[in-house]
Amino acid sequence: MAAPAPSNNNRKVLGRLSLPERNFVANALRTETVGGVLLLVAAVTALIWANTAGGSYASVSGFHLGPGALGLDLSLQHWAADGLLAVFFFVAGIELKRELVAGDLRDPKAAALPVVAALCGMAVPALVYVLVNTVGGGSMDGWAVPTATDIAFALAVLAVIGTSLPSALRAFLLTLAVVDDLFAILIIAVFFTSDLNFAALGGAVLGLAVFWLLLRKGVRGWYVYVPLALVIWGLMYNSGIHSTIAGVAMGLMLRCSRREDEEHSPGEHIEHLVRPLSAGLAVPLFALFSAGVVVSGGALGDVFSKPETLGVVLGLVVGKAVGIFGGTWLAARFTKAELNDELAWPDVFAVASLAGIGFTVSLLIGELAFTEDPLLTDEIKAAVLMGSLIAAVLSGILLKVRNARYRALYDAEERDDDLDGIPDVYEQDKPEYHLRMAAIYEKKAAEHRRLAEVSAGARADDDGPA
Repeated sequence: MAAPAPSNNNRKVLGRLSLPERNFVANALRTETVGGVLLLVAAVTALIWANTAGGSYASVSGFHLGPGALGLDLSLQHWAADGLLAVFFFVAGIELKRELVAGDLRDPKAAALPVVAALCGMAVPALVYVLVNTVGGGSMDGWAVPTATDIAFALAVLAVIGTSLPSALRAFLLTLAVVDDLFAILIIAVFFTSDLNFAALGGAVLGLAVFWLLLRKGVRGWYVYVPLALVIWGLMYNSGIHSTIAGVAMGLMLRCSRREDEEHSPGEHIEHLVRPLSAGLAVPLFALFSAGVVVSGGALGDVFSKPETLGVVLGLVVGKAVGIFGGTWLAARFTKAELNDELAWPDVFAVASLAGIGFTVSLLIGELAFTEDPLLTDEIKAAVLMGSLIAAVLSGILLKVRNARYRALYDAEERDDDLDGIPDVYEQDKPEYHLRMAAIYEKKAAEHRRLAEVSAGARADDDGPA
């Protein structure tokens, strides 16, 4: 969601967003911020629960329910990871589809920056993990754990520290997360697929074809799509491919381009309905049943001593920041684009550090990477929590240093002196705006002249003879 490229050759990196894009980003981030705070509360609750009443936490998260005849007798932890996260990835699929057909990713020049930054932001953490485990003799299975960014958690950190990022930086972070989610989905599908059940996979593909056909025929009604989506999800789960792929596939099938008689496309409308469910319920519940690891002094020491866990921490804290910053700089350098005059490269590095918060998808990949070693899985989870915490603190410090500048930029973006509901920065080239402002100032001037006359009359009365 980087700003659209101007038509001249002096393109700007992280320039001002178009008004429709700004409004979309503001609405999306508002929901994600609330969800991020809930996610933070759920994670803290899980940690406290697991470390004060670990037996009950393990019993509840391991409690099984579901129809065993359908292969769905799952624990609550698995229902959260395989079921609820499918809702999260469904929303991610819609976001990606919208960006590709109606957002800035439809323009190859505008898409180059966030795509390159996201790719570098995934490749460098993976390389850091591989390097650490090559030197330390650890397992390479966790190379994908530090590659993900958690936008909801990142926005929760922004809400907690009270940093008013300009819309361009917020949009850059959101777009990074969207592209990041796409490649995380590909990683899960390609590298974490168990033995395939071709009958179930064929059924899932057939269900997706029916889903697509119904959409193209304009069939409406949640009572049609929700049962069909559940069937597709169940078949995908039993196929051996991670069930969240079903959510992504259905999200990508929705139409996200608007027709002349539409205020919102079907994809945008459904995203508006489902996003609160994803951010407010699905992801926090996943955090509640996945983030509960027992933390002790010895366990924290192991995070920085074992190559697998150290690779995750360094991948999130160092790899993400260096990868995203380096990718952004290289994209700007080779496309001859200039950084927005109102921002500086340290601002890009601060946002890149914030992207090192890799909570939700990192925990999911950690569970998939070390399914045969529960102890190492818990240690990897602890490493994800520690790396995300360090990244949050580091980025919070860097962003706070520039917060006064961000506040000034944010206030300028939100200023609406003519009270027409559109920020003034988007109306500087419209005669109607200047005429409205002239009328406002003339009205104020007339009022001040009247007050001056009243004041002068009162003074004359005071100076007259007793």
